Amino acid sequence: MFINLLKSKLIILITSAIVLSVASCTTHVIEDPPATVAHVDIGRYLGTWYEIAHIPNRFQKNCTQNTMAEYQPVESGRIAVLNRCTRGDGTVEQADGIARIVDPDSNSRLKVSFVRIFGINLFWGDYWILGLDPEYNYAVVGAPDRKYAWVLSRTPALSAAEMVHVWSIVEEQGYDPEDFTLTRQVAESR
Repeated sequence: MFINLLKSKLIILITSAIVLSVASCTTHVIEDPPATVAHVDIGRYLGTWYEIAHIPNRFQKNCTQNTMAEYQPVESGRIAVLNRCTRGDGTVEQADGIARIVDPDSNSRLKVSFVRIFGINLFWGDYWILGLDPEYNYAVVGAPDRKYAWVLSRTPALSAAEMVHVWSIVEEQGYDPEDFTLTRQVAESR
C-alpha cells in the first residue's frame, strides 16, 4: 500500500514537472527585444561577478547584500553557475545552476536553470548579455521581455564614470534605470 502511494506521488511529481517544463518552453514573440553584444569570449567572462544593481525579482527577495555570481566551465561544455547573497539575518543563501549557450555565433545569449529533478534541468530562463566592457570589467545582463536585469562587475563597486556608462547602456536597451535597486556590497562579510 505504502509503495503504491509513493509510486503514485512520484508519477504525479514527474508528470507535473514535465507539464510545467513544456509550458515554460512555449515561445511568444517579443516585439522589440534588447540587442545583445556582438561577441562574448566565454573564457574571459567566466569567474566571479559582483552584483552592482538589479531589477527586484521574487527569487532574490531575501538578499540584502553581497550578491555575487561565479561562472565555471564544466565538461559538458556548459557553465556551472553559483549565485550567492547574504540575507538580512546574516546567513548566506546559495543557488547552484547550469547555463548553456543558445547563440554560439555570439555567445551572448544563454539559458540558465536552477531547478534539477532526476538529472533533468527544468525551467530555463534567459540570460542575455546586453552590454560588456571591452576589458570585461562590467556587464549588463537582461532578458528579452525586460522583466529582469542585472549590472555586474568584477569588483564590488564601479567608478562614477563607469556607472554613467552602465546607465546609458541600460537606457539604450529600453530599460528604465529607476527600476533598478543598487546592491550593497560589504567587504567584511565576504
